[in-house]
Amino acid sequence: MNETQKPPMWFWIVVGLALLWNALGVMAFFAQITTPPEVIAALPDAQRALYEAMPMWAYAAFAVAVFGGVLGCVVLAMRKSWAMWLFQVSLAGIILQNVNAFFLQDSYAVFGPGGTFMVVLVGVVAVALVWLTAHAKNKNWLS
Repeated sequence: MNETQKPPMWFWIVVGLALLWNALGVMAFFAQITTPPEVIAALPDAQRALYEAMPMWAYAAFAVAVFGGVLGCVVLAMRKSWAMWLFQVSLAGIILQNVNAFFLQDSYAVFGPGGTFMVVLVGVVAVALVWLTAHAKNKNWLS
């Protein structure tokens, strides 16, 4: 078995930024599940309808996406190859969320291109973390 190599400084910077990014996702998750009813009632009708119609499985997918991302970053910082599994699970959660948002609820009609940009960015970051983990494993930075 090959001995692991020390990753370059940019790896640690990227992992730190990814952890911050995913922690913001956890904050967004808790903000969404703890939104008071009076705040929901004050939303524009279309946004309120989306919020109220969101199925429990979509909330679960949101949780899997953000907590999988945070745990993946922590495990990647520990230089463990099973971070790949966590990032793949997180990506699956993102995909499920997007199935609900764009195919079942048509959130694009409510939030437009701005909302779509953020969804695409979340997906791009998730795919990049899967790639980074594969790259780190190929470079023998992970055990």
